[in-house]
Amino acid sequence: MRISRRAAAATAVLVTSALALTACGPSGGSGGSDSASGKVEGQVTFQTWNLKASFKKYFDGVIADFEKKYPDAKVKWVDQPAEGYPQKLSADAAGGTLPDVVNVSPDLAYPLAKAGLALDLEKAAGQYRGEYLDGAWHSHRMPGMPGVYAFPWYLNTGPMFYNKELFAEAGLDPEKPPTSYDQLFKDAVSMARKSGGRIAMLASTPSIEDFGRYGVRLMNTRGTEFTFNEPKGVELLRHYKELHAAGALDSQALTAQAESAGRKFQQQSVAMNPGSALDLENFKKEAPSLYRHIGITDAANNTGKANMYVQGLMVNAQSKVKPAAVAFAHFVTYKKNQMAFAKEVTIFPSTKGSLDDPYFTKEDGTDATRVRVASAKSLKTAVNYTPVLLSDQMKTVLRNAVAKAVQGKQSPEAALDGAVAECNRLLKTG
Repeated sequence: MRISRRAAAATAVLVTSALALTACGPSGGSGGSDSASGKVEGQVTFQTWNLKASFKKYFDGVIADFEKKYPDAKVKWVDQPAEGYPQKLSADAAGGTLPDVVNVSPDLAYPLAKAGLALDLEKAAGQYRGEYLDGAWHSHRMPGMPGVYAFPWYLNTGPMFYNKELFAEAGLDPEKPPTSYDQLFKDAVSMARKSGGRIAMLASTPSIEDFGRYGVRLMNTRGTEFTFNEPKGVELLRHYKELHAAGALDSQALTAQAESAGRKFQQQSVAMNPGSALDLENFKKEAPSLYRHIGITDAANNTGKANMYVQGLMVNAQSKVKPAAVAFAHFVTYKKNQMAFAKEVTIFPSTKGSLDDPYFTKEDGTDATRVRVASAKSLKTAVNYTPVLLSDQMKTVLRNAVAKAVQGKQSPEAALDGAVAECNRLLKTG
C-alpha cells in the first residue's frame, strides 16, 4: 500500500472497507491444499499496492536476491495504483486471476480468506511464526476462522504530540503527559477551566481504536457481532460528553478531520494531537514557537498496548507454485529485508528483535529519529484494535452515533445500542 503522511499518523487510514471485496469461492478453509512443501520453482506473480514508483530499486534487489537463492524460481512483480485496489482484488478473485503473493491489510485479507483464497500460514508455514512479533502475526487472524492468512510485513503507529507550554500554563506537569484515559480526562478538564475554555486538550471524538484502547470488547469471540455498546463503551462515551460540555474538546471536534485537527494543534489552540515525523519537520519550519515546546508520548490507553497499523503478504491458496510463493512471501518479510525497507521509508519491521536495533533506539538529534524511537518502543507490544469486519460504512455509523451522544442529542447508551444494532445488521447483510 502507499506510504504517506497519513499512514504514519495515529489517525492514518491504512485500511479500506472489507465489504468492498466480493471474492467468490467456497466459504471458509483454503481453496486448495494447505501444504507448501515441495521444490521452490516456477514463476511467482507478486503484487504490491502503489510502491513501485518510489521503491523500484529496493524491490528489484530483493527479487534478484531471491532468484539467486532459488535459481529455479522467477518473480514477476506487478504494482497496482492505490485508487481502486480493493476493486482490483475483487475482480481478480472473481476471475481466478489473483496473483500468487498479494500485498493486503487485514480487512482486505478477510473476504479472501473467507472465500478460500488465502492460504492458512499456520498450517503451511507455521515454522516461521516465531520470527515475527506476536501482535503482528495475530493481526491476520480472521474472526470465526482458525489460522493466520498473511505474513506480517511492515508496521506503523503514531505518537501523540503535546504542547509542553500549554501543559505548564494549565498547572500540569509538562514532563508527565497523560498515559491513561482517566488521567487524560482529568487533565483535559483542568486545562479547559484554567484557560477559560480557550485551550482544548483534544480535537477529535473517539474512534473504534479509542474504544479498543479504553479496554472495550469490540466484538464477541466468534466475530459474529459487535459489542462496543457494553458498559465500558458507554462509560467512554459519557466521558467525552463531559469533555465537550466542559470545553475540553475543540469546537470543531465533531466534524474535524485529521488535517484540520493538525492545524488546530499547530495554531496552539489544542494541546494534544497524533502525528508523524513529517509533522514534526513542518512544525520546525512553520511553527517554531510550537516546535520549541513539543513533547512526544504514546496515545493514552488502559490496556498497556499501543495501536498497530499493519500490512501483510497473503499467499494465494490456489497458487500453482505454492512452495515458491510461500518461500518468496517469507523472503520479503524476512528480518534482513524488512530492516532494509525500514531504512528506505518511515515504517517499522514486524520481525522480532528488529526494533532493538540502534536505528530504532538511539536518537541523533533529528526530528525523524525522535519520532522513530518513540514509535518503535510502543510497537513491540502493540496490537491492531480495528476489527477486520468494520467497514467504512460502519465507521460512519459509529461516528454519527458518537456525535449525537457527545452533543447530548441522544444518551450514550441509546447511541451505542443503535450503532451496534446497525453495524450488526450491515454485518449480516454484507
